[in-house]
Amino acid sequence: MRTREGGRIVVDEAAVIARVRAGEAEAYAELVRAFTPVALRAAVAFGAGADAEDVVQQAFFKAYCSLERFRDGAAFQPWLLRIVMNETRNTVRSVVRQRAVAGREAELLAAEPLIPESADPAVAAVELERRALLTAALEALSEEQRQVVTYRYLLEMDEAETAEALGWPRGTVKSRLSRALKKLGRMLPGGPEWEEVSDEHG
Repeated sequence: MRTREGGRIVVDEAAVIARVRAGEAEAYAELVRAFTPVALRAAVAFGAGADAEDVVQQAFFKAYCSLERFRDGAAFQPWLLRIVMNETRNTVRSVVRQRAVAGREAELLAAEPLIPESADPAVAAVELERRALLTAALEALSEEQRQVVTYRYLLEMDEAETAEALGWPRGTVKSRLSRALKKLGRMLPGGPEWEEVSDEHG
């Protein structure tokens, strides 16, 4: 059974996984449909760029092959995104030329339009500039700081999901997130707002 909440496909993960394990391989397509959008956003955010679709396909394949090892009762999304992150890292390492920040920002926007076509052009321009500044600032963070900010805010995962996806203790997520947000607060306009967020999660 699939329903949509806010345009997002929702599935009973445990039921679908049980069906796949029972030999109904075609049921896996329900998980693929439900989690492809967030997997693509994650791949692009972590630097897969034009290879994002290939990365996601490979991640879903590896997840399918590893489904017997998936822990009952766990959330599927953090587990899948951890695989996506590892696949992205492997892909980026194999590419000799690192993609420019501007190119990554364009790909991220193309993966999921965030500004309605009906938006005021001036407002849209300000939003694009803000996102460009944020992306450039993220590039200045360490890889671990960039990962935790991406999961918590760009992918909108909660603290527990972030910890599970990264394989870190929740205390580590809190401390690295706090340091990352403080650093972002010094680099971005509206620094105090970032400081407040970091205090909430620190």
